[in-house]
Amino acid sequence: MAKYENDVKQLLKLIGGKENIQAVSHCMTRMRFVLVDPKKADEKAIEEIPAVKGTFTQAGQYQVIIGNDVSVFYNEFTSYAGIEGVSKEAAKAAAKTNQNVVQKIMGALGEIFAPLIPALICGGLILGFRNIIGEINFFENGTKSLADMYQFWEGTYNFLWLIGEAVFHLLPVGIVWSITKKMGTTQILGIILGLTLVSSQLLNGFSVADTPASEIPVWDFGFAKVEMIGYQGQVIAAMMAGFVLVYLEKFFKKHCPEVISMIVVPFCSLVPAVIIAHTVVGPIGWTIGNAIADVVYGGLMSNFGWLFAGLFGLLYAPIVMTGLHHMTNAIDTQLVNTYDGTILWPMIALSNIAQGSSVLAMSILQKKNERAQQVNVPACISCYLGVTEPALFGVNLKYGFPLICGMIGSAIAAMISVGCGVQALSIGVGGLPGIISIKPEFYLIFLLAMAEAIVVPFLLTFFVGMKKLSAEDRGLVEKEAREKVLAEAPEAEAVLETEAKEETPSEPVTEIKAILSGNVIPIEEVDDNVFSQKIMGDGVAIEPTETTVVAPADAEVSIVMAETGHACGLTLANGMEILIHVGIDTVDMGGDGFKLLLAQGDHVKCGTPLIQFDPEKIKAAGHPTTTMLIVTGEGSAKNIQMKPGQTAEAGKTTVISFE
Repeated sequence: MAKYENDVKQLLKLIGGKENIQAVSHCMTRMRFVLVDPKKADEKAIEEIPAVKGTFTQAGQYQVIIGNDVSVFYNEFTSYAGIEGVSKEAAKAAAKTNQNVVQKIMGALGEIFAPLIPALICGGLILGFRNIIGEINFFENGTKSLADMYQFWEGTYNFLWLIGEAVFHLLPVGIVWSITKKMGTTQILGIILGLTLVSSQLLNGFSVADTPASEIPVWDFGFAKVEMIGYQGQVIAAMMAGFVLVYLEKFFKKHCPEVISMIVVPFCSLVPAVIIAHTVVGPIGWTIGNAIADVVYGGLMSNFGWLFAGLFGLLYAPIVMTGLHHMTNAIDTQLVNTYDGTILWPMIALSNIAQGSSVLAMSILQKKNERAQQVNVPACISCYLGVTEPALFGVNLKYGFPLICGMIGSAIAAMISVGCGVQALSIGVGGLPGIISIKPEFYLIFLLAMAEAIVVPFLLTFFVGMKKLSAEDRGLVEKEAREKVLAEAPEAEAVLETEAKEETPSEPVTEIKAILSGNVIPIEEVDDNVFSQKIMGDGVAIEPTETTVVAPADAEVSIVMAETGHACGLTLANGMEILIHVGIDTVDMGGDGFKLLLAQGDHVKCGTPLIQFDPEKIKAAGHPTTTMLIVTGEGSAKNIQMKPGQTAEAGKTTVISFE
């Protein structure tokens, strides 16, 4: 009998049968399905299968989390189902066929803006700090600010604008770079095109409205004149220019002989792109961007703005689940650069808080359900800090009613915010820290909206959950069943005590060392829900400064990804199981850039080289190099402690300790 025979049979039936599977592949931790009709998959029932640790849908793929034994499960599944697995690349390509045009556009938009979000958040915090020290008059009866009173703060105020200008005024450089990166073309050409849009030779785009038409500088070509106007802060214009460059480069690469491509392709791509940007797509993009900003701003500031706000607040969480929320980044940025603030961002921050409050209520209701708490607690924290996906997919959508309760609270908070005209200086940190980005004159109103976004969803979720959640969901059934067993079978207690005895190794191991040199970060900060939600287990991640992964302790190699070389599993003498995963979604690379230095069944010592990788190839493929060290099985270890927030040396620095 196969190890997972029953689980495999259940999964095939619950996923809709063989005829509903368009493609299937696997990585180190999960099965990846492309389904003909995703609605046929019974998600709740699938998550009840013993071997399944969770499910989620991403980029058109239905992913079933299995864990370290996924390769065994995968082989048994494909054998039983009578289907042939495909490569990760093929599955990814098949997944795109399940996406409609809007999903594809939003997916591309999300990939373009994702690398820019850290800079936008940083810029928003800087603008908020500048506002506090230079715009709020704390002194002399409300007539002077810190910057007016003290030279140090005036210098700080002026210095910080160096960064603020780089983030918001020179944003087109980042946008065009990100487009070329996503589309796989030459990134330096994208940077140069972006620089030509914000060059100091041009009239600053923010000065155009105050400059008489006769004083706007021009390039005079004799037969035509082109206005020398910069596109500082323009989002749509920069995106359009970026795609012009991308498709020009792809065209010339396809038709140019290889022997002269190094000379011809960059010149014939960049020069026409710059001309088209300043004569065609730039002015068009400027007009479109301003029109979108005017419509959004006008609608929210109209007499019926509160109604639009309520609808936005109600629907924002479902919008996040579809990926359409990435469009708000472009609109927010356009609002900031057009109206010196955004009325949209405060509502987004409030929606984060509302969904987090629903999870907080679920955490209290399920305090005795250990499996649920492993998702609830980190999801709640990340939601309050502005990252809602773990909460939405891991908790609220799963049960349904917490999502709706959060949506109701978000809608009310949005109406309070917009009804009182609350504005943010820019995109900032979401959730509770969002107040930092709010204009100071709106602090009190925003605090009121925040309080509502905390209290209402929490109370609604708590009282609805008291009625809707079963005893099993709340973790009460397991406790009752255990008490019943002990009462009916006196010998059971002795059996449990025997099982609990730890087998003490001859040389006890109490520490796990770093697998790489680099910065150790909390696992919650990893940009992958399976790891950040601790579905596979708790652990740490490392932003590497070296390229060789080493064994963190004496162990046996229990599993390897031989075809891709990007991950492996180890088992320590105390039974503790460890997963090492280099990069995020690096299974896509099919082993290119990875060299596996071990085999399954090998015994390794602490510091033994395990995997070598090429970080440049990983980055070129569009993946982070963040490397995960996850405790997937505790064995006999107790009181396991993670030690993030340090700079580690491979094989020497302790990153996890236990008893």
